[in-house]
Amino acid sequence: MQSLAGSSVVVIGAGVGGLATACYLADAGADVRVIEKNEQLGGRASHLERDGFRFDMGPSWYLMPDVFERFFADFDRTPSDYYELTHLDPHYRIFFKDGDQVDVTPDLERTKEVFEEYEDGAGEALERYLEKSKENYEVGMEHFVYEDRTRLRDYLDLDVARQARGLSLLGSMQGHVEGYFDHPKLQQIMQYTLVFLGGSPKNTPALYNLMSHVDFNLGVWYPDGGVAAAVDAIADLGRELGVEYDTNRPATAIKGREGAFLVETPEGQLRPDLVVSNADYAHTEQDLLPPERRGYDADYWESRTYAPSAFLLYLGVEGEVDELAHHTLVLPTDWDEHFDQIFDDPQWPDDPAYYVCVPSETDDDVAPDGHSALFVLVPIAPGLEDTPEIRQQYRDKILEDIADYTGTALRDRIVVEERFCVEDFANRYNSYDGTALGLAHTLRQTALFRPPHRSKGADGLYFVGGDTTPGIGVPMCLISGELTAEKVLADYGRE
Repeated sequence: MQSLAGSSVVVIGAGVGGLATACYLADAGADVRVIEKNEQLGGRASHLERDGFRFDMGPSWYLMPDVFERFFADFDRTPSDYYELTHLDPHYRIFFKDGDQVDVTPDLERTKEVFEEYEDGAGEALERYLEKSKENYEVGMEHFVYEDRTRLRDYLDLDVARQARGLSLLGSMQGHVEGYFDHPKLQQIMQYTLVFLGGSPKNTPALYNLMSHVDFNLGVWYPDGGVAAAVDAIADLGRELGVEYDTNRPATAIKGREGAFLVETPEGQLRPDLVVSNADYAHTEQDLLPPERRGYDADYWESRTYAPSAFLLYLGVEGEVDELAHHTLVLPTDWDEHFDQIFDDPQWPDDPAYYVCVPSETDDDVAPDGHSALFVLVPIAPGLEDTPEIRQQYRDKILEDIADYTGTALRDRIVVEERFCVEDFANRYNSYDGTALGLAHTLRQTALFRPPHRSKGADGLYFVGGDTTPGIGVPMCLISGELTAEKVLADYGRE
């Protein structure tokens, strides 16, 4: 087993990827310190508490439980050592704006019946689709996610080619789904998970149909206390392994080289042997590193396709909201215009598709008695003008939309309200153009086409998080932490 005993590491940023990397490196014997610019750990997966209400600020879907199980098993632990899970039923509810309502439940046979109501043969098509999705998931995870293939020649290997045979590698999700379902609503149901990947049906590779296996077969779960509770568990594991955390301590510069780095912070200098950055990749390169140590120039970051930003409302309301499920989607019958207004013609969406999360439907501890906690997330283009006046207008529009299409009147019952949008993502997370997620999963930004874990310009500097492989999402960032740690151990570990 390789050891980093005697080595010191500073991890910049306490998002999921940074917390996971810290665990692996500390377990290998390194002296690990995590510094975080904000007041709490978790990065985008932090939480907000106001007057007895508790909200996940970002990720709120607990998907891919197998990834969490594998992560904790690497340290001879299980998720249940830290938190309990509830299998949600329904997984989620969809309100189409023409009046249709669909519940997707853990009962696949019932879901097939729902599909048949929209299109003859769609139930059998769903079964075939999920078989393909499961195959893509199992092969993709084992051979292309947990194994980080960073060079083109890695994909030319005969064994790799054999494993990849039959995977839906090329084409778009739109084309792939159209091969199974004609009805546009069924296509939307199969594609909604693209929101978690920061893409649209037209620009996301068909490979990501594997997300349907995650959704329909592995299920949608809720950790007591929210996703932030799962993040707290990762941080607690780090403490058990000896990781030290400093919040409210931003990095302002990275200087030096491996063995003699200098990380500058307002509270003083840190002098680690190695550095891992979980801060946004572009921010690290453009703002923290000197020009001669950057792997990419400003033109590179300007040319990338970014995942959406978001307009978020965190609402504490009086009474129940029984019309809404724990996870609720509100979708226009034609959502192409909304995606166009994110990726092609950036503007505030006229007829938005959006998501409403009501954790108080499952967890009594996230809201005071007689109240409900919910948040609303509207994907919007990064870089949009974001003023208090625009936020107020859009807030009113969304509350009216919710009332019209779900039958849930919220406006006169709100007792706690917070808003979060483009400027907040940029300021709180140093995210490029205020993107909520980072680099989108387009074909040219997937796998080896994402920025690498090893810095291209500074030996001993590594990157982790959604901008690297395998990509966006809490489970992917957990895996990113493992992959980054593997790179560090390969380069500096000792027998």
